Amino acid sequence: MATAVPIVLLAVGGIAALALFILGLRMLPRAAFVVWAGVLFFVPLWVGVNLGFYWAAISLLTALLIVVNWSVVPLRAADAWVAVFVLLIVGLFGVGAVDLPSLVAAVLEWLIPYIWGRVVLARVRTDWVTNVIAAVAVIAAALAILEFLTGVNPFVLIPGSGVVYDTWSPLQERAGVFRAEGAFGHSIALGAALAMSSAFVVAVRWVLVAKIAGVVLIAVATVLTFSRTGLITLVITLALSTFLVPGVSKRFRAAVAVAGVAGAMIVIPIMDTVFGAAGDEAGGSADYRTDLLVLLSQVRLFGNPGEWQTLVAGDYYLGYFARSIDNALVLTLLRYGYVPTFVIMAAVVCASIMVARPSTRSPAALAVAGQLPSLVVVALITQYSMFFWFCVGLAITWARDAAGGPTHVDDADRRDALTDRVPGPSVIVPP
Repeated sequence: MATAVPIVLLAVGGIAALALFILGLRMLPRAAFVVWAGVLFFVPLWVGVNLGFYWAAISLLTALLIVVNWSVVPLRAADAWVAVFVLLIVGLFGVGAVDLPSLVAAVLEWLIPYIWGRVVLARVRTDWVTNVIAAVAVIAAALAILEFLTGVNPFVLIPGSGVVYDTWSPLQERAGVFRAEGAFGHSIALGAALAMSSAFVVAVRWVLVAKIAGVVLIAVATVLTFSRTGLITLVITLALSTFLVPGVSKRFRAAVAVAGVAGAMIVIPIMDTVFGAAGDEAGGSADYRTDLLVLLSQVRLFGNPGEWQTLVAGDYYLGYFARSIDNALVLTLLRYGYVPTFVIMAAVVCASIMVARPSTRSPAALAVAGQLPSLVVVALITQYSMFFWFCVGLAITWARDAAGGPTHVDDADRRDALTDRVPGPSVIVPP
């Protein structure tokens, strides 16, 4: 009996602490978003819990934030595409054409971050989101540079789920040089996430020196991932953002252009040396991505093709590709089929085309547009996947109407500009 009392007190204290934490997430939405961004960039995927299936810390927090900060927002075309995709894969799961891991991955890594991107601007202002993502990304970039210089990645010292930890914690190297990967578990994931973040750094209203320093840190950290995908998407995103984000000064554009030329003169010889020394490893990595196209012969209209890993197609034993498919589009086709893949990619297109007009343009849309080439050369892995789908949802929410006026979400942001108070009841506004 004496032992049971302290246990009960600890349980009550734990429940009370959890309740206060949840209340804080509701009452302080700006602080809640800082916490979310911090977990996204600094808590590895292997930190999580098993609740029926594995929930990474970022997935669990995102779901919790959606629940406690739920707001009704105007529906857009992208929402219909996402809803149809979810209905399709749930139905296909019901008939055994989609397996449980694929269903769970779509819900936890795609759907939940997308919904968070759709509702977050009902609780915080767009400039707060921009500033927080930019600041957290710059800190992550600085830590990645420090990681490269010291050869120590502190994030791999964080214990976590066995299988997930064993998969993502081993450090990578190229030509004997360790590649920076931060808390993202993979250098490609870090490079792609930093490339997306560069759009937010360009959009922040920091002083000129701070903005340039932020861009330089992100660029250097991306170089140190030695990821061709990260570098290419960084160049695309920076180019789009520098010249398309409203309000960017001519001095900043000139500084980025000069820094880009100078950086290219320094980086290209370094990358050429590293990739040259990597030899077959780097070349094989590129050839492997081309070889993946043989898997298209296995894709069905709906659902997965079954045990394709045991087949031989031409000169290829398809089991060779089973462990890793570094092509988000091909992997989606194999998991869900042509029709569901077309439907979900339509939502990505909806977010990307927002960059076409100033009235719908945002850092989130520019980040998504800059990542389009990566979808055919890398998989959506670790937190990069969640950041990407968050930006898809955010871009849809951020977009203004064709007349250039603000959406009701942005109006709510302005009303709550100087306070973290809870907004009044939401209303449903026709799209």
